[in-house]
Amino acid sequence: MADKSTTPAHERRIVVLISGSGTNLQALIDAQNTPALPSTRITLVLSNRKAAYGLTRAAQANPPIPTAYLGLQPYLKANPGKTRDDYDREVARIVVKEQPDLVVLAGWMHIMGDGFLEVVNGERPYDGEERVQKPIPVINLHPALPGAFDGAHAIERAYEAFQKGEIKNSGVMVHRVVKEVDRGDPVLVREVEILQGEPIETFEERLHSVEWKLIVEATAKVLNEVAPIQSVS
Repeated sequence: MADKSTTPAHERRIVVLISGSGTNLQALIDAQNTPALPSTRITLVLSNRKAAYGLTRAAQANPPIPTAYLGLQPYLKANPGKTRDDYDREVARIVVKEQPDLVVLAGWMHIMGDGFLEVVNGERPYDGEERVQKPIPVINLHPALPGAFDGAHAIERAYEAFQKGEIKNSGVMVHRVVKEVDRGDPVLVREVEILQGEPIETFEERLHSVEWKLIVEATAKVLNEVAPIQSVS
């Protein structure tokens, strides 16, 4: 009787975009090529901040993960006449070059404009280059529940709302990236209770521990949609 095993059509490739310490990136690094993310490799970590510790995490991974840096202001200074939208399209060019199955925004503190999504979705090519044939899904981790506390400082705003009695809990979601900030369809959502009397630091620590699990689970879910692992005899 033949043994049944699973195999992907190809190695599943991820590009991760970061801005900070990279704790969510670390969760993905630890999960690649494990049962949580089988046959999966992070091929590039791109940061918009030069000093982001996540770049060090990638470089120290085993094997090391290639990294890249592209900051908005240095880009605009080096390219007079270019705009924020041009920067977003340049980020897309770097991403598309890796031919990833999925792009994960893991603490990427820059709101992507239409230029980025148009290139990765295959709506328009980057200047002088071929159009993307198959849209590349992009997901983002956001420390709030769908429709609540979109944008920056979501944790602080949720904690303040709890203190005022406006909400009973908050949460974490991973959602698909669309042109409206933090309004793409949720991939996965987890509620996180805020405990009466706990300092914000304690709440934030508990919320981050949920983030680390959720970003891996959501990455696996979307990869299984776009690059499923197939059963073979």
